Formats: sequence, structure tokens, C-alpha cells
Amino acid sequence: MQEAQTDQVASLPPETNVTDRFLAVAAEHPQSPAYAVRNGSGGWLDVSYASFLAQVRAAAKGLIALGVTPQSMVGIMAPTCYEWAVIDQAIWFAGAVSVPVYETSSPSQVEHILADSGARLVFTADENHRTAVTRAAGQGGFEVSVVPLDAAGLAELVRAGRDVTDEALEAARTANSMADVASLVYTSGTTGKPKGARITHANFAVGAVNILPFAQGIVGGGEQRTLMFLPLAHVLAHAVQYICLVGGIQIAHASDLKTLTADLASFHPTWLLAVPRVFEKLDAGAAAAARSGGTEKIFSAARSTAIEYSQAQDAVARGEGTGPGALLKARHALFDRLVYPKIRTILGGAAQYTVSGASALNPELAHFFRGAGLGMQEGYGLTETTAPATLNIPGMTRVGSVGLPVPGTTVRIAEDQEILIRGTIIFDGYHGQPEASAAAFDEDGFFRTGDIGRLDEDGFLYVTGRKKEIIVTAGGKNVYPTPLEESVRSAGVVSQVVVVGDGRPFVGALVTLDPDGLAQWADAAGIGEMSLTLASTDERVRAEVQRAVDVANESVSQAESIRKFTILDTELTEESGHVTPSQKLQRKAVIQDFAGAIEELYRR
Repeated sequence: MQEAQTDQVASLPPETNVTDRFLAVAAEHPQSPAYAVRNGSGGWLDVSYASFLAQVRAAAKGLIALGVTPQSMVGIMAPTCYEWAVIDQAIWFAGAVSVPVYETSSPSQVEHILADSGARLVFTADENHRTAVTRAAGQGGFEVSVVPLDAAGLAELVRAGRDVTDEALEAARTANSMADVASLVYTSGTTGKPKGARITHANFAVGAVNILPFAQGIVGGGEQRTLMFLPLAHVLAHAVQYICLVGGIQIAHASDLKTLTADLASFHPTWLLAVPRVFEKLDAGAAAAARSGGTEKIFSAARSTAIEYSQAQDAVARGEGTGPGALLKARHALFDRLVYPKIRTILGGAAQYTVSGASALNPELAHFFRGAGLGMQEGYGLTETTAPATLNIPGMTRVGSVGLPVPGTTVRIAEDQEILIRGTIIFDGYHGQPEASAAAFDEDGFFRTGDIGRLDEDGFLYVTGRKKEIIVTAGGKNVYPTPLEESVRSAGVVSQVVVVGDGRPFVGALVTLDPDGLAQWADAAGIGEMSLTLASTDERVRAEVQRAVDVANESVSQAESIRKFTILDTELTEESGHVTPSQKLQRKAVIQDFAGAIEELYRR
């Protein structure tokens, strides 16, 4: 199949905007909980739609008092938090455009975004963010007003807007229509300087009312709530937060991953949005806990059973099997009493589904969690598609795929296997870059994703890699690095993997170690504490990584297999410039910065 489409199921009046849908829900359910905030003693307090709306209106009046006008650019540089949600909506009520900035961005990155967008009012969460913004403005030679994004800062903003009339607020709120820009979201910059993607009111609002019924099996039925811990500067979290707001799904926020387990346990989300790295660490942590507790064999058997059980279910969905047999069902039922509840408890105990996005998920990991009673619904999208473009939904799931097109979306596979997408979720082009915008679309109006993949006979999309990341060995063999990297990265001791070999005689890899995973593994093995430097040359660590490499190599031909690897004695992080805020590898930067290690790999 070369094209798959899901028909649009809902539309909105073109003269309305993102705020109208929110107002409709707030009017219908004023006392229903929209958000939850911490109560100061380990619990949560509900924030009703009526209360949230009142805070948004008051903050929007403050923005107008500060000189914000329709289509003004307003920056937000802060961690995921309730105040982020308030000011984001307030910006839209003031008729302006939100410009999210990752809280980890350097002053030079901030300078580029502020200079490119023209944002001269920025909300920041702490002194570090304020410093980054003021330094960026100084470097760029322009002035920026900085407002604290905390309770005190919002209170001051509200006081500033006391004299703004309701009529002035309503005029600003209704100034935009569906075709206007709602948010300028900057790309991760893996292939150059970040570009500002023009995300329209229609992209958010029409996308939301179409995906809600489509994903009803995940987010519908009864009281639904989720804990948001992904960066709201990422379009995935930003779009999902809006989807939740207009879908009646309560949201709590967690910005500190150190307290995530406690937050999950206290809030009990019914479903979660996460990136693959979160699930990789949960899997490694569960395995390490089993080792230290002397139940490694039981956990290993339970994990294998969960995978086998999910694979049998998947075979039925593909029309290729009869489902789990009697013996497998019995084993699964046993572990569902002994082991799986403990895994589900890690996520708060109430979650039935998890949605994984932003990067590729290892199929084995998906089978494990699904077999343990947590539906793993992988999706796919980019900044330019307002995130979710395809999604696996309950009853229509193919593990290893990224699902079916969401309503109103068409996915096409080009002759060179590039994934092309067209629909209501597709952005309006890049800010101030008409040539790049034109080049982003083909002659039929499909957005060129830069990813390569395939569609199966039922329209499920499989992503196999990036066009620019295909490795061609000296022998002419095309190698897609992503599946190999996913597989090796599933080992608890491994943090990142970069497969190399372009123009080389064989495929190799650079591997970095995960400090937490390494510590857990070393403790269970009775080795004791190891630094990354020591571990990078330790033969026992190397053997552990080799086992993961061997497993990965089983899925490819000999010419595509990883023949050699080297373990680096450092981490690849955002701070080092090798990983984006959404945890995508900056492959070009890694290969450039570790050119010496690569040369040594091929000299051996």
C-alpha cells in the first residue's frame, strides 16, 4: 500500500479559534476539574474549569496592559508546570502567539529564537532562565521584557490588567480565526538552525476534536486524568495538553523527574504520555530491583511470558494466529498475580494505557509492557504535523508500527520511501522562510517528513529511519541505524547508541553507558561502584554490551550487523550538545565530536 487515509470526523467554524472550544467546555462543565496543583503535603488540589478560566482571563488582561496585541509574539521559557498552562491560554485570549523555548536552551539558542520570532516579552521560571534571556537579548542587541512565571509574577500581571475592560479582552480574544498562527514552535535543529513552525489555531483545535473520538479507547470513559512531565515547549506535550483541556481530561504537572515516581503514586493517572527512554529506564529499573531482591529468574520468566502473550495477541490482530494458548494463558495469569501488578504500580496503579512518541520505541519493550497489562500505544508525528499524525489505538494496534493516520490525515509513501503527510494538522510553513516552506511540500501539497517507512496492507505506518541518516557501507549496503540503536539501547547499562559505517568496510557503533543502569547492574553483579571512565574499559561491562549487540544483530543480515563497537567514557546529553530537548540524538554532532573514536574503531 502506498497511501492510507482516515476521514475527518469533525470540523469547527473557520471564524473561531482555539479559545472558543475551551470556552464551550468550561461553560458546559464549569465545576469539573481541568487541572490539579500540589497541596503542599504530597497531595493534589483540583482546579475547576471555572477557576482556570478566571485566572486565564485575568492574566490575559495583564498581557494587554503590557502592550500585547493580536499576533504579538510572547515567549515562555519554563519547565512543565501549571503556570505554563495558565500563561499559554492567556496569550491566546490576548490574541497573541505563544513562542515556547526549552528551559535547557543556551543563551545563543534563546537569542536565535527571540531574534527570529521577534518575541520581546518572555515569561521565565527562575533566575537561570532570566539570565539566559537577558544575555540572549544583549548578544542580539535588542531589548526584552522578562516576567517571572510563578505565583508572584502572575499576581503582578493580574494587578497590571485591572483596568482592562471585558470588552477589550473579548476584542483581542476574537481577533484570530482558524487560519491564524497560534504558536511558533521551533524545530529541534538536528539538521541545522531551528526553524519556527507556524502552528495555526486550526492545527490545534480541529486536530483535537478529531483525535479525541479516534483515541476514545485511551482517553475516554469515566474520569480521565494524566500526569504531564514532558517539556511543554515540545509540540507533542503542547498539543496533548490542549487536547486534554478541550476533552475534559484533568492534568497535573511534574517538572522534576526525581519525584516522578512519587507524583505518579499520589496522582494515579489513568493514562500517560511518555518518550521511549522513560520506558527503557522503567524496564531496566524493574530488572535491577529483581536482581537485588533475589527474584531475577522469576522476573525474567514473567517478562518473557508478557512478551510472548502480547506477541500472540498481535498475531491475532494481523490475522496470523489464534491467540495465546492454554498454557501461556495459565503462565500469564500466574504472573499477573505475582509480578505485573508491581510494574503497573510504578506508574501509579491506575494507568491502563501509555502513549509513546517523539522517537522510536523498541517493539520488545512494547510487547513487555502490553503483556504486563499496560497498553502501549505508539504514535508518530513531527513539529510540522502538530505532533500526532498516526496512532495505534485499542483494538487497532500493530506493535512495531506507529499506527493509523489520525482523522483528517493522509499518509503517502513516495517512490524513495519517504513518508509524506497531508491534512488539517499540517503546519502553515516556517516563519520568515518562504523558500524552506515551499521546499517542505511536494507538488500535491504533501509535507515531506524526511523519514522513510512503509504502509502495510491495512494502512499501518512503519517508520524505518531518516533519509539523511541512511548508512551506505563501502560495499554498497544500505543500513538503517535506528532499529539497531533501539535494540542495543534496551540494555539497562546502555544510555545511547550511534551506529556508524558510512563509506566504511563494516558497521560499527559508539556506545555510552547509563550511570543509573550501570550502578544497578554493578551492584547486582557484586562489582561495586564504577565510574564511567573505568566501566568503559571493563571487560565485564563490555560483555554485557556485547550481549545486547548480539541480540540486535539477530534482526539483520551479516552485512548490516554491528561488527565492532567502542564504549565512550562520557555521556551524550543536552548539555554536551549531543541530544535535543526531546531526546533525539544530534547524530552529526556526535560523529563530528567523536571522529577520533570512530577512526580508532576502524583501525583495530
